[in-house]
Amino acid sequence: MESGVVGGRVATSTAPLRCAVFVSGSGSGMEAMVLAQRRFDLPHETTVVVSNHASIEGLKRAEKLGIPTVVVERTSGERSLTREEHEAAVMEQLAPYDVEFIVLSGYMRLLSPVFLTQWERRVVNIHPSLLPNFPGAHAHRDVLAAHAKLSGCTVHLVDEGMDTGAILAQSPVPVFPEDDESSLSQRVKIEEHRLYPRVLTWIAEGRVRFTADGLKVEGVEGRLVD
Repeated sequence: MESGVVGGRVATSTAPLRCAVFVSGSGSGMEAMVLAQRRFDLPHETTVVVSNHASIEGLKRAEKLGIPTVVVERTSGERSLTREEHEAAVMEQLAPYDVEFIVLSGYMRLLSPVFLTQWERRVVNIHPSLLPNFPGAHAHRDVLAAHAKLSGCTVHLVDEGMDTGAILAQSPVPVFPEDDESSLSQRVKIEEHRLYPRVLTWIAEGRVRFTADGLKVEGVEGRLVD
C-alpha cells in the first residue's frame, strides 16, 4: 500500500481499482457507477455488489449488469448477528473477489471500528446533504423541515461516526419552495450519480492523499464541485 494514498495504490483503466459496492435499497447509485465505469473506461471497477437484504431492487440491477452479488442477512436462524459477526461473514464471502476498496451506496448499516481498522482509508460513502449539515438517515426530511435553501450531496471517507468522516467533495443542489422529499431526492440523485464516479476516479488515480497538512486532493481547489 502506497503511504498516504487513499485507496492504497495508483490504478489505471487497464489495472483498475477493484471495488465492492455495498447497497441496502434500490441500487440506482450503484447502477450509475457501473455504467460510468464502463462508458468512460475509468480506473476503477465494480467487481461485486454486497447487500444485507436479499429482496432488494439493487441486487436485481446488479444481476442485469452481470455483476456478482453477495448477500449476508443480519440474522442467523432466530438470532441477530452482532456488527462484528455480520462483517466477518461479509468479508468471508468477499474473499474470492480480491476487493481493494469499499464503496457505500445507500448502505444502511454503521461499520464497526474493527472493520474500519482493517479497511483504513479504503471505505467511502455518499450522503444526500452538504455535510456536516443534516447527517443521518432522513437528510431530505430534515433539510425541508429546516427550510434550507441549499442542499446537495457529499462524498466522504467513512469513520466510526454517523456521516462524520473527512469530506472529499460536495455538489450543491437548490431547494425550491414547492419541493417535497421525493422531488428533492430526485434532483440530489442526479448530482450523486455525477459526483461519485468522479471522486472515485480521483482516488484511483492516487490524487487523494493524507499529508502532514491533512487530506489533500491534487488538482482540485476546495471541495465544492459544480
